[in-house]
Amino acid sequence: MNERTARDVVLMRAIETADTKREILTEDDRVYASRSARELAHWQAAEGKSEPRLDHFLGQRAELVLKRLAERTPAFAAFRQRRSLLPMLAVLLPIIGFAAGAGLDRIGNPHRVDLLSAPLLAVLAWNLLVYVALIVWALVPSKRTGWASPRLLRRLSVGKAALPRKLPAPLAAGIAQYFTDWSALTAKLTHLRLGRTIHLAAAAFALGAIASLYARGVLTQYAAGWESTFLDAQQVHTLLSVLFAPALAVFPLQGFTLADVQALRFVQEPSSAGGARWVHLYAATLLLLVVLPRLVLALVSGLRARRLAHRFPLDLGQPYYRLLADRVGASGPAVLRVIPYSFTVDEPRHKGLAAVAAMVLGEQAQLMLRPSCPYGEEPKELLRDARLDDAGVAITAVLFNLAATPERENHGAFLEYLARNTPRGIAVLLDESGLVERGAVDARLVERVALWHQFCQYHHIQGTVVDLLHPERHPLDLGSGLPVSGGA
Repeated sequence: MNERTARDVVLMRAIETADTKREILTEDDRVYASRSARELAHWQAAEGKSEPRLDHFLGQRAELVLKRLAERTPAFAAFRQRRSLLPMLAVLLPIIGFAAGAGLDRIGNPHRVDLLSAPLLAVLAWNLLVYVALIVWALVPSKRTGWASPRLLRRLSVGKAALPRKLPAPLAAGIAQYFTDWSALTAKLTHLRLGRTIHLAAAAFALGAIASLYARGVLTQYAAGWESTFLDAQQVHTLLSVLFAPALAVFPLQGFTLADVQALRFVQEPSSAGGARWVHLYAATLLLLVVLPRLVLALVSGLRARRLAHRFPLDLGQPYYRLLADRVGASGPAVLRVIPYSFTVDEPRHKGLAAVAAMVLGEQAQLMLRPSCPYGEEPKELLRDARLDDAGVAITAVLFNLAATPERENHGAFLEYLARNTPRGIAVLLDESGLVERGAVDARLVERVALWHQFCQYHHIQGTVVDLLHPERHPLDLGSGLPVSGGA
């Protein structure tokens, strides 16, 4: 799936999930989009003599859904025309960089070449520091994207966070969720593109400085030299030998001796002889230490970004996509793994869990029920044989009894361990069937639900109330789904 298709699919998911009451997308709209997209996906599969592909189905369905919304809501049609700031920055920043470099026509003085030019040394030192930082970021694993802040990446990914006016409430909520989802999914891609632009701008800056040196040299007679309060000729000669060593090693340029450096000290009468030599050395040094490395880095970032954009890493194993896959017949049965905590699941409740799995993952869904985890035990020991990163599991859900009282050191520790170690995140099922069986009144149920929701929110996880003896009381379909939180 490429980036453009993935963006439409993520937007479709956010809007459909927010529109739980079918206010902006009726059930007929959804069925029509699914049926038409399924036919197109099967036609494409027949053309290619292959099995129907989920990404083709999702892309076609997203196009149909978003087109229908754009026809009904002009403000949404305008929103879809928004474009990222990155393409504009990719053009403007290198132009600005070249202009700034060309304007730096005082690498000392417009009529002299300063061997100890502070601007030149600063440009070279800054770029060398950047190379060291890039090496460190490459060698030290981190979830952060390096020098770019999440806020900057979000702005570059989705543009202004302000919602268009005159949008229905569910559509506005869906777009707001899309902003969050898409900025997180594209953080790496945006970082690569921004890095490519910055590298090109740095290379353009150095090229501008080189062009300025040679352009002024055509119309101006340079006087080469140096001056320093603390450095003598020997120290300056050593510094320049190190600075210009790469240029002298690669290009057939005229070198210099200690006597040459001594003769160019500005305490004497400035000499106009040999100015071209130092211009060539400056230009070659900028070319080797700034322009070429930056162009290579820009090329690497660009190739990585292009590969990522053509093979966008959208996890189609998530419940929303697995349910759609079940409808189009583009994948095998999805698995709901349930981990009860201090909860014995009898046969009727086992059937209720199977019904919940079918609601959220389709009729082909499979239930994987693990043994109940005893109260108060260490989560790491209880789950040492569980493959929490199993790619074949669509949803991992923790099952609690709504009648129990949540405790941070037990229930909370169990939740946090699972949330940290389950890459796709976890869902929380709160079974009310025990309270209902004991004849709990509505006020008691509301009180327990509020207590558990508050507890789950404290751990940044959303709880879902179910009745495993009567699953139809709390339907979980494509609209409401089963919220999944946490994960890597």
